[in-house]
Amino acid sequence: MTRSPVRGTQSIVGQMGWVFARPSLTVIEVVWRWLVGAPILFVCWVQLQKIVAELPPETTGLNALDITNPWVSALKLAVAWDMYRPHLVMVLRWLVPAAAIAWIVVSGIGRNIVLRRMEPRITFRPVAMIVLQAAWVAVFAITGWAWWASIGWAANSHIGTGAEPDLVGYTMWAIFLTLGFFTLWALINWVVAIAPMILLLEDCSTTEALARSFKLGKPFTSKLVEVNLVMGIVKLALLVLAMVFSSVLIPFADQVGAGTLHVEWLFVSVFYFVASDYFHVVRLKGFIEFWHIFRETSPASNG
Repeated sequence: MTRSPVRGTQSIVGQMGWVFARPSLTVIEVVWRWLVGAPILFVCWVQLQKIVAELPPETTGLNALDITNPWVSALKLAVAWDMYRPHLVMVLRWLVPAAAIAWIVVSGIGRNIVLRRMEPRITFRPVAMIVLQAAWVAVFAITGWAWWASIGWAANSHIGTGAEPDLVGYTMWAIFLTLGFFTLWALINWVVAIAPMILLLEDCSTTEALARSFKLGKPFTSKLVEVNLVMGIVKLALLVLAMVFSSVLIPFADQVGAGTLHVEWLFVSVFYFVASDYFHVVRLKGFIEFWHIFRETSPASNG
């Protein structure tokens, strides 16, 4: 029997409705993310307060920035960064590994619970899921390091040359490289994103799940890439929407006061994170649906 064409972008609408009708899935996703995210943010805030107390903005020149003169402000930011960088590096040396380990463990367990709620046939395999989440973090770290190195190259080429800083050129490169790596991440991360589902749905080992994720076939792979790209665009749209909502009351700051602005920003932040987590669950549902279409009856999925 000839299989009818499957459009990833069209199926997302139905998957959004399916997830929306089951709010417990989004709640679980939000809870496990904030179980690890909230403590990490709190630690970051405490460490930031310590650094600022040791190096107040008055001593680094940050309090004298003039947004009407970007050339001078860029030089002041560079000087301030050189002063803050040693303190930040000392904190990041222990905070980043600790945060990564916490994220790997909690995400492995949390993601397993969400997938099991979606698909009752899935078993609870937290150790294997933690291993695969470690692979995801490793790929993410390599991509992030490459982006940071490219931004450093742009800064050295346009600002750190000793001549007048080329802020326009640097900004263009920064935007281009950031969007480029964002797209690259959407194009490549499906390999480590689908591996946990292969592990649970096909009842194989972690190494077999990773190996099979590279051999899904062009039809299945193209749908995963398509969904990832769409979810990337959705994330950008959510970010832009959050920025717009955050600026609604700024023209009326004198009338409403700073407290009202902070409340607005809090609500907008909560909206962004909950919406982002909701679309994470939608992507998981999409991946599972495509697995049913392309892998459930295939010989490879049965070992």
